[in-house]
Amino acid sequence: MASTYEKIATNTLGTATATVTFSSISGAYTDLVVVFIGNLNAASTCNLRYNNDSGSNYSQTDLIGNGTSAVAQRTANNSSHRLYDVLASSNPINTLIFNINNYSNTTTYKTTLGRGSDTGGEVGTTVYLWRNTAAINRLDFTLGGTWSVGSTFTIYGIKAA
Repeated sequence: MASTYEKIATNTLGTATATVTFSSISGAYTDLVVVFIGNLNAASTCNLRYNNDSGSNYSQTDLIGNGTSAVAQRTANNSSHRLYDVLASSNPINTLIFNINNYSNTTTYKTTLGRGSDTGGEVGTTVYLWRNTAAINRLDFTLGGTWSVGSTFTIYGIKAA
């Protein structure tokens, strides 16, 4: 990673689990980068929630393609960010990367840029909006199924210039 990145936390799963939580995230950085590398144990939808907020404060715009076709979609007033829909367990996620901008700022809504891919050749990018001005200090990654053993979540803080 670039010298402005500082690893905050890593969680490599020793057991399959439906939720991975990072709490007490320091507000010492300007932005966060979250990298997931791994698999799922079943077809499912992955979700991200900030600060355990389950209100209808999440919106997103997705662009998804597979080399043959593409789709764009927008959703609003959700209770979490939908990170990625895994339509078949034979095409598990292998990479998700999120740039959470201005996460520690307490005067603006939070935007996140996400990218992901699966082993079936589908790729996607998403712009997320969390309509809340609170500093983000907790991330919950949830799944209808379970994250597989050996999957790794790593959070990096980006230092101020």
